[in-house]
Amino acid sequence: MSSVPLHYIDLRAFCYATEDDRRVESALRTLLPEEFELQRLENEGHHGDRILVFSARVENADEMRVVLDRLGELPADQRQRLRSELDERVTDNTELFLTLDKQAAFGGDVRLGDGITVRAKVEAYPATKDAAVENARDVLESI
Repeated sequence: MSSVPLHYIDLRAFCYATEDDRRVESALRTLLPEEFELQRLENEGHHGDRILVFSARVENADEMRVVLDRLGELPADQRQRLRSELDERVTDNTELFLTLDKQAAFGGDVRLGDGITVRAKVEAYPATKDAAVENARDVLESI
């Protein structure tokens, strides 16, 4: 894929009081280029517990390719599932959403699951859901 039909990719993971923040950060870094800057925001939960939010926005095409290469490590059946669910995963605002298993990512594996949210802003001209679904399909078929 010479060009990346995405404007950016956002990744986010919550670290709850019962979790080790270094492990959650490590899980998120599994998907990112080396030495990529992570944002770290500390919040408070409903019951006063600490919640850290780790996030990153990848905008450079070469860096987005790193993230896409990591997503290409999803098992074949999960990549097929993503392609078959594109109409539900792409919004009217041309965003593609998926979630990855935070625990698996900590172990270096990429799997669909819960814990890490991936939001990719899909290039679409005209900016319609149908055009975004087709471009997202091209992205997923290239990984």
